[in-house]
Amino acid sequence: MTKQEFLASLREGLRGLPPADIEERIAFYDEMIDDRMEEGLTEEEALAELGSVESVIVQITADTPLVKLVKEKVRSERKRSGKGLTTVLLVLGSPIWVSLLIAAFAVALSLAAAAWSVVISLYAAALSLSVGGVAFVAFSVIYILRGNIPGAAFAVGAGLAAVGLGLLLFPACNALAKGLVKGMKKLVLGFKSLLMRKKGAE
Repeated sequence: MTKQEFLASLREGLRGLPPADIEERIAFYDEMIDDRMEEGLTEEEALAELGSVESVIVQITADTPLVKLVKEKVRSERKRSGKGLTTVLLVLGSPIWVSLLIAAFAVALSLAAAAWSVVISLYAAALSLSVGGVAFVAFSVIYILRGNIPGAAFAVGAGLAAVGLGLLLFPACNALAKGLVKGMKKLVLGFKSLLMRKKGAE
């Protein structure tokens, strides 16, 4: 692939962005390729260091705010179908699309809140087990002072088991939280890509 083919493919893949943003990205990558070639790399080597066009498009899409993509989508739809007709359709259809938009937002928000509440509850359970375990071990001193060695042994054993279980839960909670964040990022990236693809297909 030549530099011009790379930039042409990149321009095509970024059609969902505002025109000024596209030109800025093309100029950035054009200059980056030229800089690497001035350092002694061949055109092919310089392009190989950048990665595939698809990976560059995914990175740019991830870095672009969702609001900017939605605004560009609305602007392009108005331009395509005529401002007057779009306004009339938006006003006439507002009782339906506004309700659906609010419902979709509420469902997404509740799902996110439910998922995060599970993570927070697991963190709380892990913390409670750890603190409770420490308290059990501390209470074993009272059993020892009263001469109740079996009770003290049970308190120490139960306390250590609770602390151990709590400590085991923390990495699981961290993994779950990281997975949730990663999943949400993928969801947003998928939605952004969908907005860009739709515009690109016109």
